Amino acid sequence: MELPELDPARPVLIAGPTASGKSALALAIAEAQGGVIVNADALQVFAGWRVLTARPSPDEENRAPHVLYGHVGWAGDYSVGHWLRELAPILAGDARPIIVGGTGLYFTALTEGLAEIPATPPAIRAEADARIAAGEVAGLLAELDAATAARIDRQNPVRVQRAWEVMRATGRGLADWQDATPPPLLPLARAQPLLIEAGRDWLNARIETRFARMIAAGALDEARANLPRWDPVLLSARAIGAPELIAHLRGEITLDQAVSAACTASRQYAKRQRTWFRARFAAWQRIAPG
Repeated sequence: MELPELDPARPVLIAGPTASGKSALALAIAEAQGGVIVNADALQVFAGWRVLTARPSPDEENRAPHVLYGHVGWAGDYSVGHWLRELAPILAGDARPIIVGGTGLYFTALTEGLAEIPATPPAIRAEADARIAAGEVAGLLAELDAATAARIDRQNPVRVQRAWEVMRATGRGLADWQDATPPPLLPLARAQPLLIEAGRDWLNARIETRFARMIAAGALDEARANLPRWDPVLLSARAIGAPELIAHLRGEITLDQAVSAACTASRQYAKRQRTWFRARFAAWQRIAPG
């Protein structure tokens, strides 16, 4: 991928769908201009999933500074609020940040601000987890206020659950909280935002190739190591491909079926990402994948 022209003194934001080459671009920029690579992927923060979440390898981490990768415990809780609080001192540091990832909510919260919503009580989180596990996403969605239901990604169970928890815990809709948002940590005008635009067919083929490489690189061994502590309720269990590989290790499906299902899940996730980027990232510079 040809490097875009960038001011080495200004922060860089790199977003794009899964498997589009974001991390490689961030590393190339860091090696060419310096800077610290900052994770903006909600699943790469968890320990225990290096291969399956496509975290940078140890060799890549040795080639440039990387932060906010694999630093949250297996059973840890983590949110966009946690991420922003950890990011603030990095933005204030001496090294130019190169913020890279596929979690669109992280970037919008960074550049547009984030509502300061109180933490969800454990009992309400447990109730929501149980309803999600029982397949009641539509039920949770039906209980949201109209403004929130119209604004969130209705196809994403994680977003639906979060919105329901906010309503249940605070008595205010998520949209109402968002409308009272404080100023952003990094307004878009102060950054250099890059969005990798990958065609559907190109990306789908790359997703399949990458997952095969993950298996060859030890993703199944990684899942086997995590099997004794597996809990589908944990945030770390939402790694794309994790439920499928765990199901295979439990003898419920073949490896070929697990790989096929994981690739399908990745394609669906990429579609949701592209939808978010089209809706929210109109001002970002589009670049082609390498």
